[in-house]
Amino acid sequence: MILPKGTTIAVADGEKLNLFRNSGDEAELKLTRSEHSQVDDDAQGSGSRQNSSGNPDQSQASEDGFSAGIVALLNKAVLGGQIDGLVVIAAPRALGEMRKHYHKALSAKLLGEISKDLTGHSMGDVETAIQAA
Repeated sequence: MILPKGTTIAVADGEKLNLFRNSGDEAELKLTRSEHSQVDDDAQGSGSRQNSSGNPDQSQASEDGFSAGIVALLNKAVLGGQIDGLVVIAAPRALGEMRKHYHKALSAKLLGEISKDLTGHSMGDVETAIQAA
């Protein structure tokens, strides 16, 4: 995948978010870490899971809420003009939840998605995954 300079890369799972920017150019990808505000992990997930005695999976509901909070943060940045291009790299389950919350403006800025959990990996691993996509 070839990314323009300034593209934002969000690497996420249900518990962690890392943001990067491509400070290189289209010919040579070079990621630099980017700061972001706190993710609202109290955000409501898609509601596909109800917590009850029959389905007591509170940790999955918490991860879904965190994924929704990540997208709320990204939606706000896109709508505020802070993101010109976006690549989302996320664990498959988190990516599925995140897609449910994309604003149409975010979808328009989305350059690609990679369904892979790379949150605990090095920046080099993330660059390799992007180049291979």
